[in-house]
Amino acid sequence: MIACLGWVGVAQASDHADPTNLMGPESNITDLIFFPENDRLILIFNVRRSLSTKPPYDLSPYVYEVNLDLTTPISFDNAADVARYGGTVKEPSKLHADAKVRIRLNNDAGLDRIEYEGLQNTADIVTSFGVRDDPFNFPRFYGVNAITMALSIPRNAFPAGQKDFILWGTTAKDGQQIDHVGRSIRTQLPRFGFLNTVAANEQVPALLKQSTRTNDIYNFLKGNTEWWSRALAELMETSFLLRKYDNQPDVMIYSDRFPVGYPNGRRISDDVVAQTCAAGDCLLMDISFIEGGFPRSTKNDKEFLPQFPYLAEPWPDKPPAPPPTRSLTPYIVAAVIVLLLVSWGLVQGLRILLRHLWRVIRNVYALATT
Repeated sequence: MIACLGWVGVAQASDHADPTNLMGPESNITDLIFFPENDRLILIFNVRRSLSTKPPYDLSPYVYEVNLDLTTPISFDNAADVARYGGTVKEPSKLHADAKVRIRLNNDAGLDRIEYEGLQNTADIVTSFGVRDDPFNFPRFYGVNAITMALSIPRNAFPAGQKDFILWGTTAKDGQQIDHVGRSIRTQLPRFGFLNTVAANEQVPALLKQSTRTNDIYNFLKGNTEWWSRALAELMETSFLLRKYDNQPDVMIYSDRFPVGYPNGRRISDDVVAQTCAAGDCLLMDISFIEGGFPRSTKNDKEFLPQFPYLAEPWPDKPPAPPPTRSLTPYIVAAVIVLLLVSWGLVQGLRILLRHLWRVIRNVYALATT
């Protein structure tokens, strides 16, 4: 749909179910998970959706990064923002990384190197890298794996008394950001695809600009008399039109002040599709019924492990689904050729008609002047 309505904005990548074709599937972020476990904080960053084959993969060109802002103020006064985002970032333009985890992987999904910035006692951080079951509870991603980067971080890696965390993850190649994740599911929604290449502290101005653009298009389509124009406006309203509650940066908020669970951080067992729908975004809920059975599954297709890294063991390797072989290109080329031939015929017919009329006019004029 995004490709068809290119005037709305085209996403390059997104979390899990983005319909666009990724430039490199290993750049695609699928999950950002963050929750406390005793005296530690568990951070899980997954990439490469629908993985079903064994290595090697094309991981070495990418830099995977998780940013943690520990100081930008968060408000919990707006109940709607708490329900959708876990809170309100009071000064989005000041978002920054007080701490950072930067990871490069080998093509076998093992660790190449990891760098920490702004964290203390990093020797006590426990890590796990490799292929594991995709934990996202959604029928399309049952029976497939993802590439996991999991960290168990001691509390004393952060400043004493740290209660509030703002997180977001990115994928970059050659210094250019390709994909972004903050609150789970957000950039899976068609209206947010453009955020994937926008820095977190620049997203609110980008959202406001996109909102103006999409509202102008929506009002133009809705204001026409043609039924199909109004139908396009209705399609745009549900899928692409930004909403009044969208003007928050795409980040994950976690606070010790409240019980953990989406959108206050995210546990691997959270049914984020249902919880997102309860706050106003039901696209994936609809798809989960369309692609799944009834009643809708509310848990992952594999049991999670009781200990770190918690994610289930991977599914066995299997051949990937064959890619589509049919192309619209021949039909488009044929339509263009037909259009050109019809246009040429019309032009030639018009020329003949005009020459005939000119002769008639000349003959009439000659008779009138003799």
